[in-house]
Amino acid sequence: MARIRYIEIKNFRSIREFNWWPSPGINCLVGPGDIGKSSILDAIDLCLGARRNFQFTDADFYNLDVDKPVIITVTLGELDDSLKNMEAYGNYLRGCNAEAKTIEDEPEKSCETVLTFRLTVAGDLEPVWTLVSDRAEAQSQSRNLNWSDRVRVSPTRIGALTDYNLAWRRGSVLNRLSEERADTSAALAKAAREARSAFGDEADAQLGETLGIVAKAAKELGIPVGDKLKAMLDAHSVSFGGGTVSLHSQEGIPLRSLGLGSTRLLIAGLQRKAAKDATIVLADELEHGLEPHRIIRLLSSLGAKEKKPPLQAFLTTHSPVAVRELSGGQLFVVREVDDKHCATVLGTEDAVQGTIRSFPEAFLAKSVIVCEGASEVGFLRGLDNYDVSQGRSSLTALGIALVDAGGCDHIYKRANAFVRLDYRVCVFRDDDKQPDQTVEKAFTDLGHSLFKWRKGRAIEDELFLSLSDDAVLSLLARAEGLHGEELIDAHISSESLGALSLGDCKTDLSETNRNILAKAARSKKNSWFKSVRLMEGVAEDIVATDTTADEGFWNVVNDVYEWINES
Repeated sequence: MARIRYIEIKNFRSIREFNWWPSPGINCLVGPGDIGKSSILDAIDLCLGARRNFQFTDADFYNLDVDKPVIITVTLGELDDSLKNMEAYGNYLRGCNAEAKTIEDEPEKSCETVLTFRLTVAGDLEPVWTLVSDRAEAQSQSRNLNWSDRVRVSPTRIGALTDYNLAWRRGSVLNRLSEERADTSAALAKAAREARSAFGDEADAQLGETLGIVAKAAKELGIPVGDKLKAMLDAHSVSFGGGTVSLHSQEGIPLRSLGLGSTRLLIAGLQRKAAKDATIVLADELEHGLEPHRIIRLLSSLGAKEKKPPLQAFLTTHSPVAVRELSGGQLFVVREVDDKHCATVLGTEDAVQGTIRSFPEAFLAKSVIVCEGASEVGFLRGLDNYDVSQGRSSLTALGIALVDAGGCDHIYKRANAFVRLDYRVCVFRDDDKQPDQTVEKAFTDLGHSLFKWRKGRAIEDELFLSLSDDAVLSLLARAEGLHGEELIDAHISSESLGALSLGDCKTDLSETNRNILAKAARSKKNSWFKSVRLMEGVAEDIVATDTTADEGFWNVVNDVYEWINES
């Protein structure tokens, strides 16, 4: 019952304008912090929620401009018969073609019948909820859903209002599970009488002084209250409203006292059971309070792996675990482009899906550096470790993610996956092998930056040809410690055709010998530093502190860091 087909937001908090056709299943919003993801969920909740009022403030208006009203419009499809009742809502029923992304005021056979809801807040801060239709407006008609219908289409917000959803209140998930209701009146009346009697026996001792003062004052004023007052419960003043009956454990402990993560899981599971009556779920920062395996369980309970989604879920996350668990068709990156917000589906292409699985954290960053291989990733991570130790900001603090393209042939497949989603992207590669020049030119022509080592050089060439003698000797010592003297000596001998040994290179760091060392270091079998961990240690311990390295080497590194600091 009832799924959102189209959302339009204007002048709400940080969002000037936003239009979105969400999927009928999981819609997980990702992207950098403070981009407006939570505001989108709040907008849905405010427009469709079963509330009679809400306290808006000037801060809810875009740029605090109260002269431009907040307008939130949500179109619902998959309506049940009661929402398509001609007598109640006939003048407001419209037609929607989700595939063509059009909504017409007149329903047609080829279109789905939908209702459009609108929340408007003007400068007086008074919210107004209405149904939307050109026909009704032309006839000067205005109305909202019946309250019972509003309760039924109202979204369930996981992570909020725990007490509400774990008690039998109007609109709670428990009331949506079945038609059963508890008759509490007789039990409460009896309990109130027993409590009144028991409390009266104890109150004289607890409140004796106050009772004496009141009795004396009453007597002086001629008020007939008797010689001795009693403090007893007034059963009529004890409120037993909605929520009187709530869930408790076997030991009698209220389930509302569960941890946040457990509560989220429980409510998500209950919402799944109640899907026949309420299908829309909202969860902001879905990972909050959950360990990784429980994040996976939560997404599963929402139907993340099912072909026919039982629920329509609107989620936000900053968790790589959640991103990796979802498909590209369930993930939407939120961006602000030309003063308008948009939610773009990541997509299900192989390059995108592979990147989601391998580097989910990159989709949560502001900027992405696509590195040719693990060596470049480790190199930048090592320099970053050193910077942090010196009190400078880390790459993660600057919103930078590093992605391993897995080789020269794949670098632009990875990079263009982010380009299509409007991420800020650059490429950092070796220059001993060349990618497709047409593809590379298309990338740079779009204004994206390319950083590469000097002509014909790989990272090992740059290290052994550019660093100082002391640093190169440190590289050799590091290689020996990692792989053993025998292996390093064998690599050097092989590359020099038996002309050089490890000992020769330690005493003669000529350019010729340095070239041999560079080639030996990148041997296909047991390369010296070609992994993230190994190159990270080299960059942090040896490269970062070599102030006398070749200027051309540092120019390349500084160009990369200039791009980083522009983020």
